Amino acid sequence: MKTILVTGGTGYIGSHTTIELQKLGFNVVIIDNLSNSDIKSLERIKSITGIEAKFEYGDVCDKSFLDNIFQKYEISSIIHFAAYKAVGESVSKPISYYSNNLISLMNILETMTKHSVKNLIFSSSCTVYGQPDILPVTEETELKPANSPYGNTKKISEDIIIDFINSGADIRAVILRYFNPVGADMSGKIGELPQGIPNNLMPYITQTALGIREKLMVFGNDYNTNDGTAIRDYIHVSDLANAHISAMNYLNDKPTKFYDIFNVGTGEGYSVMQVINSINKFLTSPLPYQITERRQGDIEKIWADPSKANEILKWQPIYSIDDMTSSALNWEKFLRQDK
Repeated sequence: MKTILVTGGTGYIGSHTTIELQKLGFNVVIIDNLSNSDIKSLERIKSITGIEAKFEYGDVCDKSFLDNIFQKYEISSIIHFAAYKAVGESVSKPISYYSNNLISLMNILETMTKHSVKNLIFSSSCTVYGQPDILPVTEETELKPANSPYGNTKKISEDIIIDFINSGADIRAVILRYFNPVGADMSGKIGELPQGIPNNLMPYITQTALGIREKLMVFGNDYNTNDGTAIRDYIHVSDLANAHISAMNYLNDKPTKFYDIFNVGTGEGYSVMQVINSINKFLTSPLPYQITERRQGDIEKIWADPSKANEILKWQPIYSIDDMTSSALNWEKFLRQDK
């Protein structure tokens, strides 16, 4: 059976994509070095789908390891998630981010070409747009200089893929520019699992809701937005996972030496305070928070125009902001019981 290789597959988005792939009958092999994920993800995936994902422990930056994986399995498509992803951390550790995120991608491209694997779905980010002049953002929106080394690694990665295909590489790729993935599988059995203090908003909110953190730090309330807090296009992680499957199906009937780019968001922008108001619906007392200074690397506001993905990929998000916050809270509660 043809196999889908999911790099970073025990991580947040990778694990949810594995679940959606398995539900549709795909054979999945996960590669992960567990640097920012938990081996328990494999048990949690199986508890939801009833299928044990094949798992290979290793680093995509190790080309010989990667080569062995391609020899071992008959891979038809690669969904490449494995990357460092924290905006704030990338500002303080730029070399680490450039090294890990770019070498891993180049290894993937060289190895898939060597083994005649055609399809690549690449995990990019709306950070490539910087702070756009016009909203919502379309795929034709001008790319601004990145606000962080993390964002720059995504822009450079996109350039590497496009340059490689334009050079005549016999592959095809879809680049998905994610907006802000949040929430958890609706089973409540798997979700975002940050190591240490969360860098992302939603796990910090849910940990604060359960008393693990004293209060949420809201980075800035003087932005030019409806309530002064930063606005993002939040998308439920399971909706995002299904966008990868739509992209993979789209690629299957395309010629090689082909690429396309899609925004993956809901098209709605929510401020930090609106997210807090949403989760408060599911709490017995309001979430404690404190306004603090803006965080370096953050932009003011961004949301997507997802119409290209809606029309061409035949993909539509189905979950609301309340689904996102409630599912994240349910996962946080499950996680505390499962420890």
